[in-house]
Amino acid sequence: MRATVEFLLHDWLDVQRLIEHPRYADHSRETFAQVLDTCERIAREKYAPYNRLVDVEEPRLEGDRVVLPEATRQAWRAYADSGMLAAAQDYALGGMQLPYVVEAAANAFFARASVSIGAGMLTTANANLLMVHGSALQQQVFAHNEFNGRYSGTMCLSEPQAGSSLSDITTRAEPDGAGYADDPLGPRYRLRGSKMWISAGEHELTENIIHLVLAKIPGPDSQLMAGTRGISLFIVPRQLVGSDGQLTGERNDVALAGLNHKCGWRGTTNTLLNFGEGRYPVRAQGGGGLDGAGAGAIGYRVGQPGEGLRCMFHMMNEARIAVGLAAAMLGMAGYEASLDYARQRPQGRPITGAGKNAAAPQVAIIEHADVKRMLLAQKAYVEGALALGLYCARLVDEQRTAAPAAAREAALLLEVLTPVAKSWPSEWCLEANSLAIQVHGGYGYTRDFPVEQYWRDNRLNMIHEGTHGIQALDLLGRKVLMEDGAGLALLAARIAGTAARARASATPRASEQAQALLAAVQRVAETTRGAWATAVPEEALANATPYLQAFGHVVLAWMWLELALAAQAVRQRDADFAQGKLQACRYFYEYELPRIDAWLAPVAARNDTCRAMLDAWF
Repeated sequence: MRATVEFLLHDWLDVQRLIEHPRYADHSRETFAQVLDTCERIAREKYAPYNRLVDVEEPRLEGDRVVLPEATRQAWRAYADSGMLAAAQDYALGGMQLPYVVEAAANAFFARASVSIGAGMLTTANANLLMVHGSALQQQVFAHNEFNGRYSGTMCLSEPQAGSSLSDITTRAEPDGAGYADDPLGPRYRLRGSKMWISAGEHELTENIIHLVLAKIPGPDSQLMAGTRGISLFIVPRQLVGSDGQLTGERNDVALAGLNHKCGWRGTTNTLLNFGEGRYPVRAQGGGGLDGAGAGAIGYRVGQPGEGLRCMFHMMNEARIAVGLAAAMLGMAGYEASLDYARQRPQGRPITGAGKNAAAPQVAIIEHADVKRMLLAQKAYVEGALALGLYCARLVDEQRTAAPAAAREAALLLEVLTPVAKSWPSEWCLEANSLAIQVHGGYGYTRDFPVEQYWRDNRLNMIHEGTHGIQALDLLGRKVLMEDGAGLALLAARIAGTAARARASATPRASEQAQALLAAVQRVAETTRGAWATAVPEEALANATPYLQAFGHVVLAWMWLELALAAQAVRQRDADFAQGKLQACRYFYEYELPRIDAWLAPVAARNDTCRAMLDAWF
């Protein structure tokens, strides 16, 4: 894996160019390598040895306290002490001023070693949101203490009755008395409601847990506004905090209602939380307020009323790239395990021109063509997915540091690619994990080998941070249409640039792949127009998921052509490494890219087979 990460960062993405920006001027290839070395070592020593342990020793309750294995505490402390929570922050905050693409690559080692233990994805994303949308004091009290590891963070969106339909949330936030707007930590509210599927919602790993909670502020008639426009965002700490950042010693009225027992990711607590149920009643604050038990959990509004979802998407989009990278790393873990197994497991004999020779010695299963197919598919999926995730991370750096026109292009391209960066690895690296089980045969279906856990852990990634179907609706219903299709046109232009370089490479196969890629892009463009030909959303979006699948495959074909061109340039340095990339690219173009026609056909025709199905017919 390390060789591939280095290849992607330096031979393909050319992260050295970022050092030209003043923010990164203190860095070099050597400092980047030191960060990767540190994270790889911590992942190897504190995460990987305990991946099975945290899977079988699930979080449990002792009274109101959640108990986790000691290995989890040690892993968290090692991660926090490494400085990675604040890696991209200013030196003044204890950060490294590290490019996001290097930070993302370094964090990939932890997902590879044990995604179930987890690292700091939600905490860092929580703090990053506050650094953009929070007040100066909210940043100092909450975000800075998340960056230094004293506090951890969550995001609380879903509710038991609403699921992914955020417009239907019912958590209420009412001003805490006449002086609610005067609290130095921000306008103070009382929250009442329940939030479901909250990862790391309760634990004892940190001094405090900072919940970012979506809730609705009632109108003058005490009713909640329908839809998403009425949603605001609130900081709700588990332990109440003073304006100096110190704990007051009083617990907020945030109560654990239950732990969810999951298929995978068992090392991370997943919770149902009740806000304001009265288990930990908070006394009324100065200026009056809602008195008595059950009056509500204290929350501090972030930003303006009604802008909660806009603020929260800052965290969600960051988390979606991280989810895609986690899926890629779980796929990578399974690929490496099955590759190692295939090289060691003797079984069967090769088929030659004369058939099988039963007297010949057995060969390792990696010598069989069908096993090579399964390994090659995994390699194409996981390395392509990793490339996509790091490419998107590189776009984040471009957005932050490039000249205005280039920064705007990076932001626009990132908007279009984010649904793919989250969903494609989640689907196809899960398939890679399934193939890893298959390579192991019956052994893969047992707990004697790790590949079944990788599959179980990866299955979550198609669900959280926006389900697969929601990403599809976002892509076809919004992202390819935004700014009159400017994002789709920009993506097509970038792909055309890659195709032109491939044609100029004087490599026949690269030229053929470029032609196939351009034809696929044209097919997607025609299908997009066909889907929206009647301008009826229910007709266009009924087949959004196959559109997402085809779109994702075209994006990954682009990634692989990019990687093939980069591999050509390093052939003299490592011929086998480069040839492996070229063969994976060939596999993707000959086995995977042809799938898109079957996916796009019903989209272009606005096929109503699924939409016309009636409940009674099931």
